[in-house]
Amino acid sequence: MTKPLVALLSGAGISTDSGIPDYRGPNGLWRKDPEAEKLVTYDYYMGDPEIRRRSWQMRRSNRTLKAEPNTAHVAVAGLEKSGVPVRVITQNVDGLHQLAGLPARKVLELHGTARQVVCTKCHARGPMEDALARVEAGEADPPCLTCGGILKSATVMFGERLDPVVLGEAVAITKACQIFIAVGTTLQVQPAADLAGVAADHGARLVIVNAEPTPYDDRADEVIREPIGTALPELLRRVSAGSGR
Repeated sequence: MTKPLVALLSGAGISTDSGIPDYRGPNGLWRKDPEAEKLVTYDYYMGDPEIRRRSWQMRRSNRTLKAEPNTAHVAVAGLEKSGVPVRVITQNVDGLHQLAGLPARKVLELHGTARQVVCTKCHARGPMEDALARVEAGEADPPCLTCGGILKSATVMFGERLDPVVLGEAVAITKACQIFIAVGTTLQVQPAADLAGVAADHGARLVIVNAEPTPYDDRADEVIREPIGTALPELLRRVSAGSGR
């Protein structure tokens, strides 16, 4: 019997058990410190050297690069290893799905990755760790080593567009899947959030795993409020067993 294609949209909530705080939840970073949003807003970043210096210091203290996959990430990778066709569409930039063992080609990073830097002028890329080592060595705002341009995290900042190719692939996967699981996302940030609606419109079984209500709960076939670290592995065991229910 052909196994259903599972598309999983993951948000910040899947990584909180790995020690990475969310941004828009009740205790999210943007609610606690709205000024912090400027550090990841493109126009502020490009126009103000002091914002860039603060941004590099924020990256130094960011736990993302030191985080390890948790049980939820491992469960997703395990579902793929069991032979179920899985594609992950993630709003996260932490790379933990890949570190858990999911092949990189099966992960679409809608908002880019915090594990690399990119030059805003020549678009050269390099490891974030190398750039942070330069900051540790005393460079407050390290320029691109290729052309001297401004370096930024290879993430999609506020004010930047998503990569249209990546978004197009995400929409195609969403339209093709039979089961669509939205986990740890408030489903408030467009266009990623509307993927849940696209999935429902195309006949997929829509399952939402999130602690707080989302705008798409009334369209879901199942809404799960239990902690993600236990709820998602149990859900994926059901999917692997063939019920998905």
